Amino acid sequence: MDRLYRFLVLGALALGLVACGSGNPTTVSTDASGTVTLILGAYTTPREAYAEIIPLFRDAWKSKTGQDVQFQESYLGSGAQSRAIVAGFEADIAALSLEADITRIQDAGLITHDWRSKPYNGIVTTSIVVLVVRKGNPKHIQDWDDLTQPGLSILTPNPKTSGGAMWNILALYGAALRGFVEGVPPGDEAAAREFLKAVLKNVSVMDKGARESITNFEKGVGDVAITYENEALVGQQSGQDYEFIIPRSTILIENPVAVVDTYVDRHGTRQVAEAFVDFLWTPEAQRVFARHGLRVVDPQVAQEMADRYPPVTDLFTIDAFGGWAKAMPAFFGEDGIYTQVIEEVQRQK
Repeated sequence: MDRLYRFLVLGALALGLVACGSGNPTTVSTDASGTVTLILGAYTTPREAYAEIIPLFRDAWKSKTGQDVQFQESYLGSGAQSRAIVAGFEADIAALSLEADITRIQDAGLITHDWRSKPYNGIVTTSIVVLVVRKGNPKHIQDWDDLTQPGLSILTPNPKTSGGAMWNILALYGAALRGFVEGVPPGDEAAAREFLKAVLKNVSVMDKGARESITNFEKGVGDVAITYENEALVGQQSGQDYEFIIPRSTILIENPVAVVDTYVDRHGTRQVAEAFVDFLWTPEAQRVFARHGLRVVDPQVAQEMADRYPPVTDLFTIDAFGGWAKAMPAFFGEDGIYTQVIEEVQRQK
């Protein structure tokens, strides 16, 4: 089964690989001319931002060293990308949705350095979970409470493949547990669980990743999509006329990046890979992320963009659940809260 999974994952990855230049992603990445190839394995939502950041880095690196850098890029749901890297996709850099997906690569022995020693504990961007609705908000969605109304069609990705989906589940449950859902007393775990179940009963489509989910919504599927704020902003920037709601209580999405030690050492790309990762925290790169809807970690750039990113009444973090080390088994393990609730929902459908 493990060998079959590896074959399927790598096959799917090959179909999704975006090549910027030439080179085999599983061989040494410096060719006879001295051009170096970096392989970026990322989650789906920041694709447009990286399309701008990569040329900026290439120019900066060329100016500094005289060396050309080519990129090969792969974009998958964060969980799927993490598993692909563990299964043998030799990404030099992992830019994922959540810490747990970096930890999976680390636990496999592929990341051996302390990636949290980087600025902001290795977090390069942030976002929040929001609700995207049709123009004019015909279903009158104002907050989490409204997601349980009869007949509503909700889109959210699948937590088995998408980091964004995990953030969505934690935002739903966390807001309820913190007393920001009508009928759920603060701290009442049983009531929060029932609220999560009521919302999941209205979920009509679970796509592989956040990008696929919002694309489905843009095609006319569903009444509301639970997604990243930056996905909604990118859609609006591209001409979509939907609206989005920031709930009173929602979770801060924190997106890590790390060099994959085993693969950069195999490819001889450590120096340029580490330089690219460091470049992501420069004001230049942070401004690109911000223009593409992401809340950034650089305080100066965040202040510059403050009018685009309104504050949240109750913004909580993964620490509310004890961090990812506790949240993963508690919610997404075999006996986790989400695992049990979705099984109950599926049995009743």
